[in-house]
Amino acid sequence: MTAHFLRPATRAAALSALNAFLPHAGRAYAAERNYDLGPQDRHNISCLSPYIRLRLLTEEEVIRAVLARHCFVDAQKFVQEVFWRTYWKGWLEMRPSIWRDWQAELALLDTNAPNVRATTEGRTGIGCFDIWARELVDTGYLHNHARMWFASIWIFTLGLPWQLGAAFFLRHLLDGDPASNTLSWRWVAGLQTLGKTYLATPENITTFTKGRFHPGPLAHRPGPQPEPAPPPGSLPVADASPAGPTLLLLTQEDLHAETLPLGKAEIVGIAALEPQNETVSTIVAGFRAAALEDGLRRAAAHFGAPILTGDALALAHQLGVSQIVTAYAPIGPIADQLTALAEAGSAEGVTLLRVRRDWDTAAWPHATKGFFPFREKIPTLLPR
Repeated sequence: MTAHFLRPATRAAALSALNAFLPHAGRAYAAERNYDLGPQDRHNISCLSPYIRLRLLTEEEVIRAVLARHCFVDAQKFVQEVFWRTYWKGWLEMRPSIWRDWQAELALLDTNAPNVRATTEGRTGIGCFDIWARELVDTGYLHNHARMWFASIWIFTLGLPWQLGAAFFLRHLLDGDPASNTLSWRWVAGLQTLGKTYLATPENITTFTKGRFHPGPLAHRPGPQPEPAPPPGSLPVADASPAGPTLLLLTQEDLHAETLPLGKAEIVGIAALEPQNETVSTIVAGFRAAALEDGLRRAAAHFGAPILTGDALALAHQLGVSQIVTAYAPIGPIADQLTALAEAGSAEGVTLLRVRRDWDTAAWPHATKGFFPFREKIPTLLPR
């Protein structure tokens, strides 16, 4: 099995993958997307999510390209799948306590318990589950349907805390995203939509793997006790449009700086924010590091500014600028790092401006309830 299913981690490769998928983004995708055919046969899915996760491709340009090839009626299932990621981000952005609670709960659990290690190493004795566990670790990817089955078996058959399963996914998924990952695990567990759990069945697995797996009966233990989610708060306001000499700071949350709304900023230097306190696999770390390098090279060529290495505040002082600009990072580790940087910068007379894309500003406020009310807004959110 290959190290992972995507190479290289560049925008050029992402655009190539998008162009290859476009003919299949209409009715063919809607008809075949739920079938997990294994890591050697992914013709029925796009495999674009790791690129979209880092915004080597933006959601807007992906949907624009798809709708240039297919009418909305034919492509709406794929369009909805792209909007699911946007929806999850907006939902969590207005309820940040869910992310903090998951981190606090995870800290109280034993990630090295023997039964947890056996599960993540694919030694449960449940054939399909064990294969998916090893596939995730080896490739950095799982089909979306397999993710749902995996989470259901983890929670309701093996009786393990969903928080540990979410951490396992976030560590190994190339497209691992704090919002999509945390909230999807909550949804399977019956915490996201109260009382509505997702239960994997042998019949469903056999059907949608086209007979690759024939699992025996799956026990369904009680899941976690549901509690109502907090009501949505107000969406944080993005910073004002930058102007004047500026240090551009790239993060793995958005690596298409060429299309950021940078106003009248004069980019005089470009740097990268190195992730801290993130426990990810070697595959994920390598993919993101390569993508960050690609983003830096493209930004340097686009803005005609040098790539600089070192602490962002020290670089701002070195350049003689009082302003750093970066893409707005949604709830997660990078957002936490940027908050700390903003506080430190304020004490040193350096302002950190976090600019948000119009796509997020337009869509996130609609993520106040479930996805179905949000879905009704999609036609008004499509790129014009």
